[in-house]
Amino acid sequence: MPLQNPLEGAAELCRLDAAALTTAYRNRTLSPVEVAKAAMARAEAVNPELNAFTFIDHGGALAAAGASEKRWAEGAPLSQVDGIPTTLKDIVWVNGWSVRYGSATTPARPYSEDAPSVERLRKAGAVFIAQTTTPEFGWKAVTDSALFGVTRNPWNTQKTPGGSSGGAAVAAAVGAGVFHLGTDGGGSIRVPASFTGIVGHKPTFGRVPAHPASAFGTVAHIGPMTRSASDAAAMLQAMSGRDIRDWAQGAGVLASLDRPAEIDLAGKRVGYWSTPASGTVDPDIAAVVDAAVARLSSAGAHVEPITLPAEGLLDLFHHHWFTGAAARLSAIPEAERASIDPGFLEIARAGAAYSSTALVLAQVRRGDYGAAMDRLLAEYDFVVSPGTALPAFDAGLEIPAGSAFARWTEWAGFSFPINLSQQPACVIPCGFTPDGLPVGFQIIGARGADASVLSAAAGLEVIFSR
Repeated sequence: MPLQNPLEGAAELCRLDAAALTTAYRNRTLSPVEVAKAAMARAEAVNPELNAFTFIDHGGALAAAGASEKRWAEGAPLSQVDGIPTTLKDIVWVNGWSVRYGSATTPARPYSEDAPSVERLRKAGAVFIAQTTTPEFGWKAVTDSALFGVTRNPWNTQKTPGGSSGGAAVAAAVGAGVFHLGTDGGGSIRVPASFTGIVGHKPTFGRVPAHPASAFGTVAHIGPMTRSASDAAAMLQAMSGRDIRDWAQGAGVLASLDRPAEIDLAGKRVGYWSTPASGTVDPDIAAVVDAAVARLSSAGAHVEPITLPAEGLLDLFHHHWFTGAAARLSAIPEAERASIDPGFLEIARAGAAYSSTALVLAQVRRGDYGAAMDRLLAEYDFVVSPGTALPAFDAGLEIPAGSAFARWTEWAGFSFPINLSQQPACVIPCGFTPDGLPVGFQIIGARGADASVLSAAAGLEVIFSR
């Protein structure tokens, strides 16, 4: 059954953003304990229908919320996000939690170490309330697995919320927590943000440290999923920084995340990327995004049509993604592979068939494309595009029924190119299709310019809400 609004039925506490909550904590008008209880109650209420959570950590969350309540009472919070209810995707290590990567091949045993992003959130005082669903190994841009089942879109439960951070997107949309950790190797934050009408930010690569390294290599990012750009910025601030366990971060220092609440878009030069790297744009999506771009122009931005400075990007991405799948599969004994998603096995076999020379040449091509994207983002303040080329389709499918697509990558042509080039990209809602499904709007900035991208997102939230 379609839902008019995913927040329908949510308690008022579940609708507040991080700034409102911490102000209330400081004033002693709300407690992190009551907020955590409300968020977990919301998660339990929606999970039978939407299947967004692998488990809800009542004991751990209440203990963490109680400690946060005490800190606020003493006037000594760990950070400005202390006590914020947070979910974590079933793909990052969490001390004391069983992390399955959506796969029955991963043992059900508690980990004894936090991933760097989780460790930073914990040190900031975030309250971990639940773990969210992912497809097996996060390999596709929809969320279903043999281990945990099919995750559904809260706007219409017959539809997919996208993936691979689909559970996190649902949790954000329904108000089961404020901060939601997602990962994005080819659109896994931005696709579900677009399909569910939330904010999803893929940071500049290296902004958020990762450990252990992803089998999918340097296309894989970690970032925030929230209901507003300001919450995404606050969560990103808490997760970001240097961690010596992540060699791929490099030794450089990224630009500060300090930012104004929103940016003045008047006079900004903006490139409108309207043709995806693969597939075509659904007319309903094009109409909504074109209208959003017109509003951006009306706000004083100078908008020009652009194309990406490369061809063959789908093949280039497949070289990286499919070989990553082959590497991930190589760590699993042959005898344990019978339960693995057949689609994952297919792309892993395709990846194993690439020669080492072909992979090295793909890495060279990627470098050329990334440098061209850097030059493009030196010419434009931002590039904007649809979040996805199509609206959410039926749940449980990798590709829309009746389509000519062979793999999810073919309909995600506004997503994976920005993983190859590693720029920050934020998706925010900009309207609805005639069927009432959310439409996302993507804002892309130069590498390191996460603060500017999030500021633009905050400004566009205001413009799109008028």
